[in-house]
Amino acid sequence: MIRSLLLSAGFAALCSGAAHAQAADNTLRFAYNQTLESPNPYFTTLRLGVIVGRNVWDTLVARGEDGAFQPLLATEWTWADDTTLDLTLREGVTFHDGSALDADDVVETLTYVSTPANGIVSQQIAGWIASVEKTGPLSVRIKAKAPTPAAMEYLSTQLAIFPAGYFTGPQGQTQTALPVGTGPYRIDSYAPGGELRLARNEAYFEGSPKAGASIDTVSIRIVPDIQTQLADLMSGGIDLVMGLPRDMADQLGMMPGVSVVSGETMRIVFLQMNTTETGPEALKDVRVRQAINHAIDRKAISENLVGTGSTVIDAICFAGQFGCTQDVTSYDFDPEKAKALLAEAGVSGLTVSLAAYRERHISEAIINYLADVGIGVNLQFMQPAAMRDAMRAHQVDMMQNAWGAYSMFDASATAPTYFGGMPDDNNGDPELKALFDEAGVTMDGEKRKELYAEGFARIADQAYAVPMFTLPIYYAGTEGLSFETHPDEILRFWEMSWN
Repeated sequence: MIRSLLLSAGFAALCSGAAHAQAADNTLRFAYNQTLESPNPYFTTLRLGVIVGRNVWDTLVARGEDGAFQPLLATEWTWADDTTLDLTLREGVTFHDGSALDADDVVETLTYVSTPANGIVSQQIAGWIASVEKTGPLSVRIKAKAPTPAAMEYLSTQLAIFPAGYFTGPQGQTQTALPVGTGPYRIDSYAPGGELRLARNEAYFEGSPKAGASIDTVSIRIVPDIQTQLADLMSGGIDLVMGLPRDMADQLGMMPGVSVVSGETMRIVFLQMNTTETGPEALKDVRVRQAINHAIDRKAISENLVGTGSTVIDAICFAGQFGCTQDVTSYDFDPEKAKALLAEAGVSGLTVSLAAYRERHISEAIINYLADVGIGVNLQFMQPAAMRDAMRAHQVDMMQNAWGAYSMFDASATAPTYFGGMPDDNNGDPELKALFDEAGVTMDGEKRKELYAEGFARIADQAYAVPMFTLPIYYAGTEGLSFETHPDEILRFWEMSWN
């Protein structure tokens, strides 16, 4: 569902003058609460990085609201066989540095990101690519390692195209001052941990689904404290915030001239449990993991802390993703059963660590529920990159994840990431890896659904995680700004305008 937001006139005198000035400057000021580790979309998993990536870069194809794939940098494509994709590139596209898009750019970018030694943070988005070759000045052939039913999803979401020669070494090494793309906005300046400034690309090509940007400048500031964000919003220092806690959104929504919208998203919240050799011995017992599931009232947290647009889930996937099924073992809120399972397992006085990077109020609710059944929790609240590193090193017992699956409508963006042997897998279950590996190369849609269903059922039966709920996003903005919210959580700056 898409909701339109047209912010009302009559904003308080405190901020109306500033808002009018920003409209006159045709500038949008946006605040985000987590530090962007890199403006390069291949070297961050943060939602802000995905937002910047979609506005500054283009992919070969785009995914429409109806789920159909549309031309973007490629105008035509044909599967020669199950592992061979031929694409024709669009003429007349230029990068922000003035160079013209051609086949070499696609070949170099996709070869770089599909090479594990170069270390992009989510190798699964490109790991399916075996080779990329130039078949003409504006044509390329992508060879997959095996049949890859989700290939078009990857090509339409995360595989942004850079100019040839941009990368000079692993880990995103480059000699170019600022990242370069072809998108409707270019990066004008970037201060790590500070402001990221985007400027409208006046040479952006016609015929793109992203064409028509009208706002000249987008200023993105990192403001970790939500109270400071709201104070800046009310004083006119910023125009748009996202990710408000439900209670603050409710309060702000009652104020004159401020509009608050709850946007539906495909982001799921779940607790992942470390059952590897570094995890606590207790978590290796399925009864303890089941007890943790029974101890947490997911419905109460969803309704009372998260609010409108949140849906309790039983499987670790978003219902709209291909291959997702919620028809798995479900654990009702039952503290007495949780205590009985712990006693049966001979566990008492258990204390575990919980890593989290957002929604601290949800973390605190989880801690309280676990305390009620006798499980102590040490909360480790950290920056996203630090949590990711700790999780991949298996250094924490439980992780509170909020996964948006890179906005990909395919279970392959979620299941193998956390349960199929990828770096974020904290269980190492070979049966799950085999199921999800097979699902990732099976072209028969019904067979893929069966494989994913079997995998999600095993995750639930083994209680490797606590599936929680979908996470809506609350947005608040200032007078005169028009924009739309989307389930993929992508702020499309090219669609926004001042009235």
